[in-house]
Amino acid sequence: MTAPNGQTTQDLLIVGAGGFARETAQAVRDTVAADRERGRAPRWRLAGHLDDDPALHGQDADGVPVLGGSDLVHRLPEARVVVCVGSPRDYAVRARLVRRLALPGSRYAIVVHPTAAVSGSSVLGPGSVLLAHCVLTAAVRVGAHVAVMPHTVLTHDDTVGDFATLASGVRLGGGVRLGRGAYVGAGALVRENTTVGAWSLTGMGSTVLADVPPGEVWAGSPARRLRAAGGPALDELRADGEETGRRPETRMRAETRMRPETRMGSTVG
Repeated sequence: MTAPNGQTTQDLLIVGAGGFARETAQAVRDTVAADRERGRAPRWRLAGHLDDDPALHGQDADGVPVLGGSDLVHRLPEARVVVCVGSPRDYAVRARLVRRLALPGSRYAIVVHPTAAVSGSSVLGPGSVLLAHCVLTAAVRVGAHVAVMPHTVLTHDDTVGDFATLASGVRLGGGVRLGRGAYVGAGALVRENTTVGAWSLTGMGSTVLADVPPGEVWAGSPARRLRAAGGPALDELRADGEETGRRPETRMRAETRMRPETRMGSTVG
């Protein structure tokens, strides 16, 4: 379906059927409703969930069918995809699944809830999801496959690495650098011009006043080191270093300079 304004409706598959995936499905439904209210063709047709738990196959997740395992993305080549998995217990799972699926970047959609406020100077990478009432103020750079939960605020010049997760109510001050795969827990506050390292985890409600090294768990107010991150996150941190021959935080700086991204204000797929 193509509207007079040129917008085309595309099938969308959500990989995962857990909480984050169901929230994303609701964001898609809200986006479809908003498009229709504006007299536009809906940008998405929600085709269903894909999940690797066989017990879910043939079931519904809030009325959306679970069609089968994640490898079905290869049998539905016209559909766009978002990967919506992960939790504080294993926040590296999204990166592992994206790597296993080995899809080209053009297959990945960007889902932005219609209540999110995203400035025209901000950019989003493929596969990223912004849920309800997120705010990106000015010149914010969000990488690929990033999960931004409701009521999160990213302020001027923040940079968010690929596969990062920002839980509900996170607030980043200006110029914050959030590393690849970092997880920032619900309600955390991060001071301006602070770096939160790759594959680190910041506990919910924390106040981050100093740089968090890669691969560590920090929590508290002010946040302090508790321990090393879990094994899956450290595996990804080591793999990043081995792949590039650089320290992971150096890789993040290089990616934010070189990666092609989608600028808000243009067509977001």
